[in-house]
Amino acid sequence: MTDSPPRRTLLVVEDDATINQALTDRMAAEGFEVVRAFDGPGAVAAFTEHSPDLVLLDVMLPGFDGLEVCRRIQAERPVPVLMLTARVDETDVLVGLGVGADDYVTKPFRMREVVARVRALLRRVERAEQLAAAPVPVPVQQVGGLAIDRAARRVHLDGAEVHLTPLEFDLLTALADRPGTVIGRDALMTQVWGWSDAQGTRTLDSHVKSLRAKLGAGWLRTAHGVGYAFEEVTV
Repeated sequence: MTDSPPRRTLLVVEDDATINQALTDRMAAEGFEVVRAFDGPGAVAAFTEHSPDLVLLDVMLPGFDGLEVCRRIQAERPVPVLMLTARVDETDVLVGLGVGADDYVTKPFRMREVVARVRALLRRVERAEQLAAAPVPVPVQQVGGLAIDRAARRVHLDGAEVHLTPLEFDLLTALADRPGTVIGRDALMTQVWGWSDAQGTRTLDSHVKSLRAKLGAGWLRTAHGVGYAFEEVTV
């Protein structure tokens, strides 16, 4: 008889007691260990104490906001973060992705959508852990001034490291695996996020814009109404 895998621990950070309880109950019903916090300082303290595998993080929090929480916990230990936000302004979303969030859902959200995104993020962590345990040599992809090291999961542009979130890295490599080829939105959502629905379109677009902000314009071409393609920047 084999031992069952350990239960993943989630940290739910939400100042609204009703939403916090609903998320906690649903995630516990899905088989996760759940730790809760209701403000910024409490979130950082809970993260340090319990070392969760994933953080569900509201943006608007008392004490200090979710963006500051994300900065502090990512500085302590990289962890997947799913932001919960009532803000629909694209700039706010890009700021969240820029400080280390992997994905986001906007309020009001469907609980099953949150569960799906949590599971997709954790599957990505599991795949990374498996690759780390049994590494396969992969050459660094050099395209002009851009170097993509899949084994180390690092990207350098003109010799300087570009810090990408796990989802940004996987989106970039999914496109770079087929340079010059337009990959459809649904295909990218399935390959990178592990799911695809109407809600995913904005998530994909936001991550592309975040990548462009970090890499500079030109690497990712938009095929309007279809998808995106990776192309070398020409001077």
